[in-house]
Amino acid sequence: MSVDVERRILENSKVIAVVGCSREPGKPSHDIPEYLKSVGYRIIPVNPNAEEILGERSYKDLKSIGERVDVVDVFRPSSEALRVTEEAFGIGAKAVWLQLGIVSDEAERFAKSHGMDFVMNRCMMVEYITLGINRRAGSPP
Repeated sequence: MSVDVERRILENSKVIAVVGCSREPGKPSHDIPEYLKSVGYRIIPVNPNAEEILGERSYKDLKSIGERVDVVDVFRPSSEALRVTEEAFGIGAKAVWLQLGIVSDEAERFAKSHGMDFVMNRCMMVEYITLGINRRAGSPP
């Protein structure tokens, strides 16, 4: 995994679809997207059990979004990573980011063979902070 790929995703993405986004504060799948929203990313929650999360409409799946998504951030079990990566490709996302603890060599092979950037087993918020990415709400990607 390359820091260059992580930096490229974080610097060039504006819209992040969060698969497995949670309504519950205190869960990483809620707090990390909340942080990313606070630094200027547009967050689109994907959770079939919620109508709204973080003040944003929640979608049942990636196909239902109907707008451009730059990166898909995944908070689902590793066993679902390949399916989510295939769906991300299907909607034209340029990158997939599997959060800390989520690993799928199959998803990585699929993403790379289809020209997508791919990160796994890393926290998007931690990498944003560690790499010193400097975004402000409303700033261009």
